[in-house]
Amino acid sequence: MNTSFTDLLQFIFMGLQRGSIYALAAMGFNMIYNATGIINFAQGEFVVLGGLMMVTLTMTVQLSIPFAFLLTVLFVTVIGVLMERLTINPVKDPDVLRLIIITIAVSILLKGAAMCIWGKESHYMRHFSGDTPIDILGATVLPQTLWIIGILIVVVVAFVLFFNCTMTGKCMRACAINRDAARLAGISDRNMVMLSFALSAGIGAVAGIIVTPVIQMDYGRGVLIALKGFGAAVIGGLGNSIGAVVAGLLFGLVEAIGAGYISSHYMDAIALTLLLAVLFVRPSGIFGSSEASRLKDF
Repeated sequence: MNTSFTDLLQFIFMGLQRGSIYALAAMGFNMIYNATGIINFAQGEFVVLGGLMMVTLTMTVQLSIPFAFLLTVLFVTVIGVLMERLTINPVKDPDVLRLIIITIAVSILLKGAAMCIWGKESHYMRHFSGDTPIDILGATVLPQTLWIIGILIVVVVAFVLFFNCTMTGKCMRACAINRDAARLAGISDRNMVMLSFALSAGIGAVAGIIVTPVIQMDYGRGVLIALKGFGAAVIGGLGNSIGAVVAGLLFGLVEAIGAGYISSHYMDAIALTLLLAVLFVRPSGIFGSSEASRLKDF
């Protein structure tokens, strides 16, 4: 097998692994942005909480991975609902800037709580189905990488079905398109906002669960994951979740290929350069529109 082709294939698999996590984080950003018009800077902490809780349930409590998976998603979803009910919903006459500051405060609070509960060290979690690499055309791929890509596909399909085939999903889309019109049609926009936080937290938990076996989770990882996820959301076009998935994968591929052919020291710089380049050429993102990218009124 040609070495250069094998190297490229190896970098592509690494990029898809990273990109899948960025895509899930970006979907979480878009979920709340569509419902409220704000950027939830606590999205990275949902990922961290998902990973750390999964470690506790599988490595300490010794629950099976499927059962622990469900409990972890439920736990972080409840955290998302509590965040909305206790910090966003009570705000009178909210404006976008104030709500964004609230999400930053919640992010700091959740990060501190995670440090107090799980400590500052990194936490290991066993792989879903072993850690023996699989040989694919000369490239070696961990089974966990295939789990990550597969679960991203499942989440995207569930996302499309939910928003196109269920009444609740259509109500959320109505609120995203025109909040006042949706309210006049009898849709409870406040409940839709709460649901958007719940779904966003659940997606973040899934991202944390599937990535923890390959990166080892600690309380401080949320910032970088949130930054990359936000970058993917912006590149894809804020509010466009399918665009976020494509951009997340693109983000991961550029990172991995750049690290492989240039230097891993410039990995983050290469990805952020891509973000700046897209913003200079197309400020609304690859798949976004200028109307959709404007900040919304809460």
